Amino acid sequence: MNFARYEQTHPARESALIGLLNIRSSSLYVFCLSQMTEDDEYISSVSWIQEGNVLAVGTNSAQIQLYDANRMSRIRTMGGHASRVGSLAWNGPLLSSGSRDASIINHDVRVQNHHVASLLSHQQEVCGLKWSPDGTMLASGGNDNQLNIWEAGEGSNGGQRPKFTLTEHTAAVKALAWCPWQRGLLASGGGTADRTLRFWNVNGSGSCVNSIDTKSQVCSIVWNPNEKELVTSHGFSQNQLTLWKYPSLARVVELPGHTSRVLHMAL
Repeated sequence: MNFARYEQTHPARESALIGLLNIRSSSLYVFCLSQMTEDDEYISSVSWIQEGNVLAVGTNSAQIQLYDANRMSRIRTMGGHASRVGSLAWNGPLLSSGSRDASIINHDVRVQNHHVASLLSHQQEVCGLKWSPDGTMLASGGNDNQLNIWEAGEGSNGGQRPKFTLTEHTAAVKALAWCPWQRGLLASGGGTADRTLRFWNVNGSGSCVNSIDTKSQVCSIVWNPNEKELVTSHGFSQNQLTLWKYPSLARVVELPGHTSRVLHMAL
């Protein structure tokens, strides 16, 4: 099993590194992704394919690079965006990328002409992307405070609109998570000016079926696959982790300790 960690070396223009840790052999492999040509270039997103050994890497130079973790080599580089790629999400061989240019591009990594669809609705940077477990819907959150729900197959040359555009959040929507045990239930979290955790029925009318003010910026959400509960991580002002029961949204426990916002979690 491989885990990825990325960092920027110093001085900044030298390179960006990915570290791959194989927990079975306790081996750590570090390799250079790309030569950085500007002081402010960096890796802006990473995502593992669900089945296989391919790691997708987004950069602030608008590139998406694919790496074979077994061979420790780059497979291909894909373009299409005009600015940094801050979010990535896989759906089988389909890779969705969200950018600061406000667009989402679907890439079929099996073919040379990888750009198969553009999803255009956000007005600012796309900062969150998640495919539903059954692969039928893509949720996208943006710095425009919008949450969009796209059906699989949309966007190909036709400029189709999202199935739902949900505007109840009042800050950027980065935190997104599909419920693993209730089809069509999506959780989303708003930024510092919003702080709200919301739940949506996207199989029906797209209505908000539950919500709660968390008192802090919501940075990420992870559902428990075995129990009716979820964990949220937070930024300003408390930088805590919170375990919630669902659907009551009773706080089970709050875990302090971090001194700055907690951007990512894994369960």
